Amino acid sequence: MKKPEILAPAGDLEKLKFAFAYGADAVYAGGSSFGLRAHAGNFGEDQLRIGTEYAHKLNRKIYITVNIFAHEQDFTALKSYLKELTEIGVDGIIVSDPGVLAVARQEAPNLTVHLSTQANCTNSSSANFWFSQGVKRIVMARELTLEELASIRPRTEGEMEIFIHGAMCMSYSGRCLLSNYLTGRDANRGECTHPCRWGYALVEEKRPGEYFPIEEDNRGSYIFNSHDLCLLPYLPQLKELNLNSYKIEGRMKSAYYVANTVKVYREAIDVLWDQGETEFQQRIAAWLKEMDKASHRDYSSGFLFGKPGAESHNIETSNYIREYNFVGRSLALEELKDIGKEKTDYGNELGYWIEQRNIFYLGDELEVLSPHGEPWTFQVAAMWDEEGAKVEVARHAQQKLKIATPKRLEPYSILRKNKKTK
Repeated sequence: MKKPEILAPAGDLEKLKFAFAYGADAVYAGGSSFGLRAHAGNFGEDQLRIGTEYAHKLNRKIYITVNIFAHEQDFTALKSYLKELTEIGVDGIIVSDPGVLAVARQEAPNLTVHLSTQANCTNSSSANFWFSQGVKRIVMARELTLEELASIRPRTEGEMEIFIHGAMCMSYSGRCLLSNYLTGRDANRGECTHPCRWGYALVEEKRPGEYFPIEEDNRGSYIFNSHDLCLLPYLPQLKELNLNSYKIEGRMKSAYYVANTVKVYREAIDVLWDQGETEFQQRIAAWLKEMDKASHRDYSSGFLFGKPGAESHNIETSNYIREYNFVGRSLALEELKDIGKEKTDYGNELGYWIEQRNIFYLGDELEVLSPHGEPWTFQVAAMWDEEGAKVEVARHAQQKLKIATPKRLEPYSILRKNKKTK
């Protein structure tokens, strides 16, 4: 069976580059309009061109989200936007609205179309209808079980994609009304305020102002607060379905989240397909341990084995599990010119250039996550600023520093610090 595409989130150009450095086959990104992540970094026209050229230079792909539920006024600018995406040469668009699909087929007939999970495709008849309308790939509804996916797959001829990792919405395939109702910001038009993560309590209609906690404490209850999806342990079962693409959620997440998650799934899929399930099972514990080092909520298998119960929701807190802080990243060779350095000055036995992301100190123990090889740790023995002055505290956001390391720091490496260590 052909390996599935690993499709990673690219909230901005930096995350796109990290996704590809750590093994993604493709990324999905939002342009300045018509996507469902209005507060992600997103891509302007120039960045779309740069990102598309970068992807194609690596023989990878980039898909653009055009998955809002469109209102009448949205169609005024849609036609020119679709033609712009065609001219830039993106590899496809992701849509959910039948009207947007119709305009895309008419105005940009050479643009490949994928159907968003927001379209809620849950059966083969629906899938075949969309394929007959010119859709090439369907992102299947998140509510499908393994058994249902196995039944649908042989009854369809187009490409199928599923989400395998990331945050889950307390709604049907991400179609949420809470944000619009409570804040006036429409989740279906890219402005979600994530009210499913807020705390709630019960109020009886004849007792206004009296709040009854659903749990026994007085903090309220996060009754809509679903666990994050993680299908890593179930890749052997998914492999048998011969799906085309595995999608990771997270355009609002950090470059560290993208790097960590993509690397784990890249390694896991390569091992399972190339070396077999025995080797996969021997390494699954280590991969899950690595996955825990990125910020996340408790994991669940979502709907894969049936409707989730209370165990798939956290009713006590909406806090993330954060065992490590993302404190820095090594610069890529092409970034050295931004600080007046030549590529030959990237690094040597004296140190390597990094960009600070969170505060850390001389003497701290840091762990390095690199695109290749196993993570490794070192103690910060010395670091210098761009003028060559010694630095004891990396406290300035995105400050460029040269840092001494005992081993070569690969471009796009992540520096992280365990919260429990100095």
